[in-house]
Parts: sequence; C-alpha cells; structure tokens
Amino acid sequence: MGSEKSQHIMVLGLGNILFSDEGFGIRVVENLQESYEFPENVSLVDGGVLGLNLLGVISQADYLIVVDAIRNKGSVGDLYRLEGTAIPERIRAKNSLHQVDFLEALTLCQALDKVPETVILGVEPADIDTISLELTRTVREKVDAVTDMVLAELKRLGAVAK
Repeated sequence: MGSEKSQHIMVLGLGNILFSDEGFGIRVVENLQESYEFPENVSLVDGGVLGLNLLGVISQADYLIVVDAIRNKGSVGDLYRLEGTAIPERIRAKNSLHQVDFLEALTLCQALDKVPETVILGVEPADIDTISLELTRTVREKVDAVTDMVLAELKRLGAVAK
C-alpha cells in the first residue's frame, strides 16, 4: 500500500493476422489474454499494424516485451530473445512494414527520453506472404513456448500471472 507506483510492463503483440505467420505476435497475446490473469501493472496490447501510433502506447511502458515473427536467418520455428543492440539490426533484417514503424516509434521514444527497457521474443516464420488467418503448423506449435517465454520475462520483472 505504499505510494510508489508500480513499474508499467507492457506485452505488445505485433503483426498482421491476415498474412499467416505474420500474425504470430497477435496470436500469442490472444493466448495470454484467454489463459491468464495479470497484475494491474501489466498490460497486454494487440499492436497489430498501429505503425507510428505505437509511439503513444509504448512510451507509457517502463518495460516492453514485444512478441513477433522474426526473420533471423534461422530454421522455421526457431525461437528468439533479442535485447539491447541486437534489436535494430534484427528488425531491419525483417523488412516488414510494421517492423519499420515499430523501430521508428522506439527511436522517437529515445528522442523523448522515454525508452522502455525492451525485449523482443519471437519465432522464425515459415510464411508471412500468403493471405491466411491460420499460422503454419510449425509456427502454431510455438505459440505455447513463446507464451511461456513471456511469462518467464514477467516473472523476472516481478509480475506473476495466474
């Protein structure tokens, strides 16, 4: 009951559910929303393709856990945890419109001197070009694993889901 405010932790799913594995981050956030309850200082956000509108959202966070499909020259289904200097390099490697917008929003946060501590969790996609609401089988099978990775990050930050 102290007067100090809890650190705001945001779990942000990025992607576009219309393009198969591109919707991975959104599907993980949906899984978290359906399966768990979170402390008040944790917010789950479907970032979809908000673009620079993400700036207003992510600048509110002290800690940002981003979930997305990440092309990292690995094998389909490989899991990733990126932080620090690895983030911009890997985002540029993806060449996806929403990723560029996310990078710009994060860069603008730096200009505003309000950069959340950021970790990006993701999976190597099989297909981000085909119009389909379904994830490919290999990537779909990774939703629970990345959900667990998000829960582990939250626990590390002192926010335990129920």
